[in-house]
Amino acid sequence: MKLIKNKFFSTILLLLVGIFIGWIMFHKSNPHEPEKSAKIYPKGTIWTCSMHPQIRQDKPGKCPICGMDLIPVESNAVKSFANTIELSEDAIQLANIQTTIVKREKPEKEIRLYGRIEADEQLMQTIPAHIPGRIEKLFVNFTGDEVLKGQTIATIYSPALIQAQQELIEAKQLAGTMPGILISAREKLHRWKLTDQQISDIEKAEKTIANFEIKSSASGIITKKYVSQGDYVSQGSALFEISDLSKVWVFFDAYENDMPWIKKGDKIKFSLQSMPGKDFKANISFITPVIDNNSRVAKLRVELTNKDGVFKPGMFASGILNAKIEAFKNNIIIPHSAVLWTGKRSIVYIKVPAKETSLFEIREIDIGPDLGSSYIVLSGLKEGDELVTNGVFSIDASAQLEGKKSMMNK
Repeated sequence: MKLIKNKFFSTILLLLVGIFIGWIMFHKSNPHEPEKSAKIYPKGTIWTCSMHPQIRQDKPGKCPICGMDLIPVESNAVKSFANTIELSEDAIQLANIQTTIVKREKPEKEIRLYGRIEADEQLMQTIPAHIPGRIEKLFVNFTGDEVLKGQTIATIYSPALIQAQQELIEAKQLAGTMPGILISAREKLHRWKLTDQQISDIEKAEKTIANFEIKSSASGIITKKYVSQGDYVSQGSALFEISDLSKVWVFFDAYENDMPWIKKGDKIKFSLQSMPGKDFKANISFITPVIDNNSRVAKLRVELTNKDGVFKPGMFASGILNAKIEAFKNNIIIPHSAVLWTGKRSIVYIKVPAKETSLFEIREIDIGPDLGSSYIVLSGLKEGDELVTNGVFSIDASAQLEGKKSMMNK
């Protein structure tokens, strides 16, 4: 019995000694022990979560939200006032922070436009059939063919015209006793667009013409062909559409939110896909008074002289219009890169004048129209402020880690 008690006490003693030795070994190797951390990080170091910067503790541990190890807040940012953040020179170079002095300028809005070339509607004509009948022969067989004014484009067989010619011949024979009949017969042929020379030739020959020539009333390009050989046409039916391409139009699409800055007479600089590297300029001659219900655009028209025929209907054009915004003249203008958007708030950072430190102050500003690559500032900045134009997000991230006013919190 005594031997058993001695063995029991010996076992307990060995167990306690083992626990004590293990405690000493593992206690000293724990990297999160405050005594060890104090040798690496200075006293007062703040620990935060890289995923949840709102978590801030005075000692290392685990993030209560995601369970990640807390990390120390680096000393790139130095504590200062609630609206400012001070960065070290290393942090400024790493974030490539750049600043510029803001000033007042005359704002110009850059509006990008896209359009296409079309034929001048004022120089388009439709050649109709003035005489009812059958198309016997076409001398213009395809669209794109060029015709000249007075050129024969078709012949037509018309029984009604043959009868009218016969009436003219008979009226000519009775002209001595009944001159009024001759005048009426001539007038009937005039209404069918026969010329005085053609009527005179019929009277002299005293013979009807079976197939009558249809001549072009204008010079240009056949853009539409409505008939084929052998078709029957009535008086007034369209035969061809002819477009004179010595002048052309370019129609650009302008979205309705850009319309307040566009006016008649503004100059558009544009280029064509078919002529890379070459720019053209023209003034707006017309703006459609309505907005298209489907595309929500209005049409801007410019006119071009096309003597050499280099501008062809259907060509795509891309242009830029620099509109002067008179309502906001002499306002402060800042680049897009300087602004952080947070819903309704617009945030910028200003470098505070300081001799020994780099201190940046957060500002909320009101912005006006978007000029394409910059904004008009309505309030929040004054001329002479040194505005951060590059690396703004890095400054704001440092402010968030410090728990200060930023784009994410007020």
